[in-house]
Amino acid sequence: MVTKVVMPKLSLTMKEGTVAQWFKKEGEAVTKGESLVEVISEKATVEVEAPASGILRKILAEQGMDMPVNATLAVIAAPDEQLTEADLATPEIGMEEKKETVAVTALEGKVEAEPGMGERVLASPAAKRLAKEHGISLTQVNGTGPEGRIVEEDVQRIIQQTSQARPQVKEVIPLTGIKKITADRVSISFRTAPHSTVIMDVDMTSATKLRNEKHISYTELLVKAVAEALKKHPMLNSTLTEDEKIEVYEDINVGVAVATDQGLVVPVIHHADKKTLEEIATKLKDLAEKARESKLAKDDVSGGTFTVTNLGMYGVDLFMPIINPPEAAILAVGKIANKAIVEGKEIIIKPIVTLSLAYDHRIVDGAPAAQFLQEIKRILESLSQ
Repeated sequence: MVTKVVMPKLSLTMKEGTVAQWFKKEGEAVTKGESLVEVISEKATVEVEAPASGILRKILAEQGMDMPVNATLAVIAAPDEQLTEADLATPEIGMEEKKETVAVTALEGKVEAEPGMGERVLASPAAKRLAKEHGISLTQVNGTGPEGRIVEEDVQRIIQQTSQARPQVKEVIPLTGIKKITADRVSISFRTAPHSTVIMDVDMTSATKLRNEKHISYTELLVKAVAEALKKHPMLNSTLTEDEKIEVYEDINVGVAVATDQGLVVPVIHHADKKTLEEIATKLKDLAEKARESKLAKDDVSGGTFTVTNLGMYGVDLFMPIINPPEAAILAVGKIANKAIVEGKEIIIKPIVTLSLAYDHRIVDGAPAAQFLQEIKRILESLSQ
C-alpha cells in the first residue's frame, strides 16, 4: 500500500513549513513511528514520524524547500509495489506561481504588457524569464527577432554590457527555514503595529551583587523583573485581535530571544511570575541548549505573551527592537557599563544598563509604557534588599 508523508499542521495559523533534513535516503527501509524528516514552522522544529513501514521510494521535497500544509513530502511503499504518476507527482506549487506559469505559456509569441508599465513589449518566454532573474526591464532591450520581438540573446547582450558595473556576488543564501519565518514575522509586525519606544537607564549595582552571589545571568534577573512588573501592568501583557479587541492575558509567559546558527528563535518560560529566580535560571539554560541543538518542541516556543531580547553581550549600548507578534511589547537590553553618576554633590561610578521598551501604540500609550519600565527599574535596583 502506498503511503504519503505530508507536511503536518503544527498550529492553527501554520500555512507552510520548511524541510530541514531527512533522516533516511531514498531506497532505505523505514519503520512506522521512527523519525523520518525534520520540519520547521514559525512555532517549532519538529521531527515527523514515518506513518507506515516500508521503503522510502521517493522524496518529493528536498532539504530547504518551503512546503504548504498537507503537501506530499515523500512516498513510502513496498519494494515491488507499482507507483502511479499521481503517487509521484511533485508537491503542488502556490497559486501565484501557477498563475505566472500559465501566463508565460499562454503569452508565448504574443504581445504582453510588462507589469507596472504602460508600454507593451513583444518578447519570448525565455527572454522574459531571463530579464526577470536579472532585474532588467524589457523596455530597455532592443529586439532582433521577427517583428522586433525580444529573444533570449537580446537580454543576454544587455546582461553582458551591465555586468562590469555590478558588484560581484560572493554567495547566494536562500531565505528559508527559521530565517524566512523570522523575516515574515518582523515584516508583519513592522507593517501592522505602530511601534513606539521608551528608553531608561537602570543602576545595576544591586543586580550585579545578586548575580555574583547566586551565579546566575543578567537575562534571568531581567525575566524575573519583567514577570513581576507585568503583574502590576497587565496591558503590556496583552494582544490586539483581528476583530479589534484587546485581550489581556492571565498567564505571564516570557519569551527570550536566542540566536542560533539557523536563525533567531524565541523559547518561552511559561508562568514566569510563579517561578523562583532559580527555577527561571534552570529553565532558561535548558531552553537555550535545546535551541542551539534545534531540539525545541512546539510547547517550548508557543504561548509567549512578552519578549526579552539582550544584545549586551555583543557590546551593544542601545537598540530599537521589533515587537514579536502578536504580543504588545518587547524589552531590549544593552550592555552594562560603568558610568559616572551624580548623586548630590558627588560623582560616583556605577554599572548602568540602558533598557528600551518597544510597544504597540494601538494597545498601550506612552505613560503606561513608561510606568511599566519604571517598575522594572525599581525591581532591578532593589533586588538585593
